[in-house]
Amino acid sequence: MNVKNHFELLAAYNQWMNVKVYEAAGKLSADELTKDRGAFFGSILGTLNHILVGDTIWLKRFATHPSCQESLRGVTGLDTPTSLDQVLFGDIERLTEHRIWLDRQIIDWIAQLTEEDLDVVLTYHNTKGVPAKKRFSSLVLHFFNHQTHHRGQVSTLLFQAGVDIGVTDLLVQIPAESQA
Repeated sequence: MNVKNHFELLAAYNQWMNVKVYEAAGKLSADELTKDRGAFFGSILGTLNHILVGDTIWLKRFATHPSCQESLRGVTGLDTPTSLDQVLFGDIERLTEHRIWLDRQIIDWIAQLTEEDLDVVLTYHNTKGVPAKKRFSSLVLHFFNHQTHHRGQVSTLLFQAGVDIGVTDLLVQIPAESQA
């Protein structure tokens, strides 16, 4: 399995987990979703918004990669978040709608990447304006890891609110191999 195949697996996992998390969050009241639970981004809704903020920032950076300009065109039109704790959507319905759309963009973008694209060094500035140059494949890995990290926080917050999202392991998304 090459690196691109691994990223396709991560994109599918990302979408699958987001569906599970958002279905679980949809069972809670607005008050439960916005209740400050002492998490880094406060509430369940705050943490879900942070994941969306991070995704948007990174996808807009990725769109500067010459081979990604077309596949991420829809993302480049989004407003750039102004802070990591910005609430882009104050209600779960609109947040869910945007999440579904963004996950489709991610899957389509990853499907169009080549192994050569992943070996490029991307130049960008972080949110504080500090310049960086890093291998594109490593940045894409960070992109998916960031989502997983914060979804883990959300799954704990949901469990504390009485909603269990069930199995979250990437393992269930890894295809079985036939014996050679």
